[in-house]
This record gives sequence, C-alpha cells and structure tokens, in this order.
Amino acid sequence: MYRLLFYLCAVAWLAWADSPQIPEIMKQLSAITGLELKRPVVQHTMERNELKTYFEKRIKEVTKPEEIRLEELALKKLGFVPKDYDLKASTVELMAEQAAAFYDYRAKKMVLLADGGGMTEEMALVHELSHALADQHFHLEKFLEKAAGSDDGSLARMAVMEGQATWLMSEFMARRLGQTLKQSDTMVETMANMAGSGGAGFPVFEKAPLYMRESLVFPYAQGMRFQQKVIKALSQAGFSEVFKTPPQTTREVLHPEVYLERRKASRAAEKPPVLPVLPKANEWKRITDGTSGEFDHRVWLKQYDKDNVELAAEWRGGFYALWEHKKDKRRVALTYASVWNTTDAAQRFFAAYHKVLEGKSAQISVTSEAPAQISGTTEDGGFVLQIDGTRVSVTEGLPW
Repeated sequence: MYRLLFYLCAVAWLAWADSPQIPEIMKQLSAITGLELKRPVVQHTMERNELKTYFEKRIKEVTKPEEIRLEELALKKLGFVPKDYDLKASTVELMAEQAAAFYDYRAKKMVLLADGGGMTEEMALVHELSHALADQHFHLEKFLEKAAGSDDGSLARMAVMEGQATWLMSEFMARRLGQTLKQSDTMVETMANMAGSGGAGFPVFEKAPLYMRESLVFPYAQGMRFQQKVIKALSQAGFSEVFKTPPQTTREVLHPEVYLERRKASRAAEKPPVLPVLPKANEWKRITDGTSGEFDHRVWLKQYDKDNVELAAEWRGGFYALWEHKKDKRRVALTYASVWNTTDAAQRFFAAYHKVLEGKSAQISVTSEAPAQISGTTEDGGFVLQIDGTRVSVTEGLPW
C-alpha cells in the first residue's frame, strides 16, 4: 500500500551544497561497515525548485497511472486516507518538502542541493552516501524489487536500507565524539526518536494522514533500532547480512529477535491467510491485493482504537484484496483476513475492527450482531465481520 514511496529514491531530511568531503566520508563508512568502496560516487547538483519536476518525472518513468489509482483506492478502502485524497500529488509534495542530498539508485549518482551547508547538513550527506556504498554491493533497486509481491515485505526492506543509513550517520557523529552506538542503546534510542520526529515543522508532512506520516518515518526510526540489534548480535557482518537475508515482514523489523531466530532457523515466511469468499464471486473481478502487516495494524489501531495499539504485536499474518463489480465498475468490494497469536488477541482485534469500520465510515448501521459475526451497512454497501478461532475476516462493499 506504500508502493509509490518505493518508486521514488530515498531522501534525507536536510540540504547540502557540492562537497569535497565525499571521498573521506566514503572511506570512513567503508571502515565501519567492512564494505569496500568499488568506485567513486558520481555527483550532480540540483536547485531546490527542480525537485517537484524531478519526482514527477521519476513517477512517470517507473509506474503507470493505473497502478497509482489502485494504490490510492486501496488506501481509501482500508481507511488510511480520506476519500478525496490525491496520492500522487501529495507524495510529490511530501518528498519535495523534505528532500535534501539524496542518492538516486537508478541513475547511480549522488544528487546534491545547491542551497545548504553546515554540520547538520553533513550528517544528511553521510546518510545518503551510506546508500551509495550499499548500492555498490547489493543493488538497491533490485533489493527493493524482490519484495514487490508483498507490501509489508517491501516496507521491511526499506527499513533495512534507511535504517542502516540512519545508523551509520549516527555512528559517524558518535565517533567524532569518541563514542560508538555499539555500546549505547540509549544513544540509539535518542537518535531513533529524532528520526521519528524528523517531519516536525514541515507543513505538508504535518497535515498528511497518519498512515502517510508513519510510512515515511518508520524505515528511518524503526529501521535504526533494528540495525542496532543486528549489529550487536552479528557484529560487522550484520551490515551485509540484512541485505543478504533481509527481514520478510515489518514484524521482524519491530521485533529483531524474531528476525534473528527466523534467520538462524532458515524458515520461510508464513503464508497469508485465506480471504473470505464474495457472494456471487463470478460477478466480481479482483483488481489488486496486498499483504497487511504488523505496521499496518499498528497504524489502524493508533488511528481508530488508541487504547489497543500494543495489540498489533500479536499479529501473525494479514492479506486483503479489492474487487470491481464486472457490470457496475463504480462498486468496489474489499475482502480482508488476518491471523493472530492467540484466540484472545483475535477476539480483541475483532472488537477493534468494529471501531475501524465506525471510524472510516460516514454512516454505519449494524443489522445483526452475534459473538462471532457482525453484519450491517455503510455508505459503501453491506459488510460482514467474522471471527473464527485466531482468524478475523471482513467483507465490505456488498450490494445492499
């Protein structure tokens, strides 16, 4: 559901002017990570007023209008953004507002903005040069594309990429003070919290829907925490291992011990839960689908049931699909299913999803309520919410 973000190159929060320090910074990053610098980093300077055009061009190059339409539709049907939200325009605005020195991993060049300078901006440059070094070894574009079949897996890989760069930026700073992150979880937490609030003070970011804000900061903040745990467990080899054997879900990023155990046991990812079957299924065409991970459920709960945010940690699998009615293409149905660690957790989420329905609907009417099923209608059509053991499912947008 955050695919559009992956089509744009990763960016930092700050700005920088053309820098002669790049070779020395790369030398230090190579020493920290053990990754050899294979070739010099190509530089290109850009004016800030060129950014929007740059990002718009990038979107046209790598995605189709229909893909953006479906991603936007999924976000709306799931209740993550308002029904009048313009995903493409808003994403470009967000990226252009906060963009700084950034590494373009498609063009293999470092893009430097011409309106900055100073100590803080140098840290942003270190962050992006970390991407350049990783790209020489792990081909970042292909690294992200390998998880294209999983929205949740894509965000997990983005957390690897951004989390490592954020960690290295902070380690670079710490070493100047004679310290190291490896010996200070407190310092890591402080830096991760700063990364998590990096959009504060940016008007476009602050007005963006919760889901968009969380999607942007998660790879930096939670990715840094994840990288710290991996480095403490695997030492220098951890810088390469997270790319060679990346986390498969945002759950593994949020709970690094799960990643380390799964990696050690060489286990494959769990299969997504089976979706509920639409009535008169032959009348519908599946137009898109995707995974719904722990990250998505954390945002759902934070947005619609704040008292139960910690429940997301009990998530064990999630999947959704959108269906277009073959005759009436204006009608779009949603099917969704998730599995939980215990029946108690599933029961709690069953109740929480009722609140999600209430929160994302302009009007809602419950026509039937039982311990294992709630049925009713919203302005988009009928819905059926069910629980069966550790599985919670819902069908929305049914004909009245």
